[in-house]
Amino acid sequence: MTETAIADLRLINRILRRDETALSELYTQHGSQVFGITLHVLQDRTLAEEATQDTFLKIWNSAHKWDAERGKLSTWIFTIARYTAIDILRREVHQVAASAVELDEMIQLAGQPGHNHDALDAELMKSLIARLPPEQIEAIELAFFKGMTHQEIAAHLRQPLGTIKSRIRGGLQMLRGIWLREMR
Repeated sequence: MTETAIADLRLINRILRRDETALSELYTQHGSQVFGITLHVLQDRTLAEEATQDTFLKIWNSAHKWDAERGKLSTWIFTIARYTAIDILRREVHQVAASAVELDEMIQLAGQPGHNHDALDAELMKSLIARLPPEQIEAIELAFFKGMTHQEIAAHLRQPLGTIKSRIRGGLQMLRGIWLREMR
């Protein structure tokens, strides 16, 4: 066994004994690479930071799963990081799709006769959207009123795809909150 493998085994054994300083040492050794991997997958700094934190939490909770005979510790860590980032990416795509459905439902409800808030029509919806930050308005209008895909919006605005997704998701969440307050 190499010196590195022995040191890795000792570090994992300390983590198994719930030694928080060992986890901190592991983070110091591999944190920047883990962040780089997650950032590459997610293309969003905030989500990459979340994925990095989740990666080390998974290591803390499943250190017993690493087998030194099957591979290097760093390979195991980077694999966890990659799959954690992919899981977050899938969650984000699902949330954006769900938010899109919510906005469609809000617009449909706004125009339905007999709805408690008949006054909430297309003009009011536009006024609600106008309360959002300009970058969110732009992304939402391109997605919902111009029918552009997230990729097309990213190319059109010359922004990273993750940034566009975050703007749309955040804007839809804010819009829903504003809309629900208006319904009271």
